[in-house]
Parts: sequence; structure tokens; C-alpha cells
Amino acid sequence: MTTPLFLVRIVVDSKVRKKKNQVPRARARKLVSMTTKSLIAIVALTAMICISSLKAVKAGDRPASASNTTAGTATLRGVVKLVGAAPKSTPVNMTADPSCAKQHPAPVLSQDVVTDANHGLQNVIVFIADGLGNQTFDPPSKPVVLAQKGCMYQPHVLAMQANQRLEVVNDDPTSHNIHPLPANNREWNKSEPPGSKAEETFPREEIAIPVKCNIHPWMHGYVAVFKHPYFAVTGKDGSFDLSSLPPGTYTIKAWHEKLGTSTQTITVGANETKGVDFVFKPRSGS
Repeated sequence: MTTPLFLVRIVVDSKVRKKKNQVPRARARKLVSMTTKSLIAIVALTAMICISSLKAVKAGDRPASASNTTAGTATLRGVVKLVGAAPKSTPVNMTADPSCAKQHPAPVLSQDVVTDANHGLQNVIVFIADGLGNQTFDPPSKPVVLAQKGCMYQPHVLAMQANQRLEVVNDDPTSHNIHPLPANNREWNKSEPPGSKAEETFPREEIAIPVKCNIHPWMHGYVAVFKHPYFAVTGKDGSFDLSSLPPGTYTIKAWHEKLGTSTQTITVGANETKGVDFVFKPRSGS
């Protein structure tokens, strides 16, 4: 029996359509496979970048704020006080340079020993003297600034890391000549006209470097240089804060230009905040 022609055509057309439908499905499966592989590659690459970024964090980096914001680290807080009568501050005589004197309608007092009403001692450098082992720390990229303003050094006592930039600014209408006198670093001497600034670094630790002005003999201050970032200069109330410390046992020192050095040993744990206070007594002739 012969198959009708119209039935042959239907069968042939059906097979052709089926074959045509199989082609886009195969392409779709191939596209999904390629897309999946691409997503896996992107996720893997992102993970590698994240791990590399974590490894690139420099040792010694710590939050600029005074609070302990780093998980697993410790904080030491305290106050430095002067017990007994503080030496009387003496007036600073600036008559040798009228441009300096006229900036101060009231007498300027010496900054050698400065306390508040509660005997809090200002301008004391508190720092970790031992306990960090062989850790190394990169210096901050931001410079510390020492201003010459009102023919005085501001701040009177400054602390910084080794190889950190020291920017010395002249905000006075008269010239200055800044002259640090280090024992463990290179000595330098720079003239600064009004409105100018100079930049230097100290590569080695030294506590502390006397600084003077060769033009104005009453101008003097101190710059302390550390190989780590764990130091502080007490404020007007004598307070200090050493934050983001690795847990451990430390020798802590407090240095004052006239009253000498006081030392304590303290152990602090992870996520712990401990109080540590220092007391100084007046010295004869200070």
C-alpha cells in the first residue's frame, strides 16, 4: 500500500522542526556552562584580591583616635601628677624683638613645669620602653607639625616616629633659626623667614632632642623620636592614652624635661583597658 504524499510531508516537516529546536537548546546549555565558569573565576579572583589586601596592611598601623577600636588589642590610660608645690613659672622676656613682644598683651610664662588645679602635669612623654620585641613599624605618612608662633614653640614638647616627617612652620612676622641638638641623630640648623616652613626627619630613636632658636634665646622645646607608635604627650590635665597595644607585659616610662623619668611594669590582656598613673616630685633647682 502506498503512503499518501501529504502524510510523508507531515512526517518530514516534524523531523526538521525537531532538529531545529535541538540546536538552540544545545547552544543555551553551552552558554549556561560558560557563564557558570566565568562566575566561578570572578569569585576566585575577588577572594585572592581580598586576601592580598589583608596581607598588605602595614605593621604598626593603628587608629588615629585615642579609643581602642582594634579587636584583640589593649589600652593603657592614666594621669601624671606632680605632688608638692610646683616651681614658680618665670616671665619670658621678649624685649629683644619688639615684633615678638607686641604679640603678647599679657606676660608669657615659662613652660618648663606646667600643672593644672588638680596637679595634673602637662608635657610629659609616656611611652612603651620595653616589651614589643623585634616588631618593626612603618612611620605614618602624615607629618607632625612644630609651629613657631608668638615666638614660642607650639607644642612645647612633641613626639613622633623615626623617619616620620617633621614640618617646622614659621607663623611669626619675624625670622627664626631652628636648631635641634640631638645626641643620636644628625644635627641641623635652618633659618626660616616669616611664613616659611622646613621639613626634616630623624632616623633613630632619641628621647628627647632639645630644640632652640639661635635668634631668640628664650625659645626652646623638645622632640622625642620613637621606633614604634606607642607613645603620648600628656595634656593640660596630665592625662594620657596608649591605645591599640598588643597584649603583653610592658615597661612603661614617663619622661619630663625637668623632673626626670619614672618607670613601671604592667601586664595587659586582649580587649582590656588598664589604668596606670605616674607621680613626680619637685626637684631642687627645677
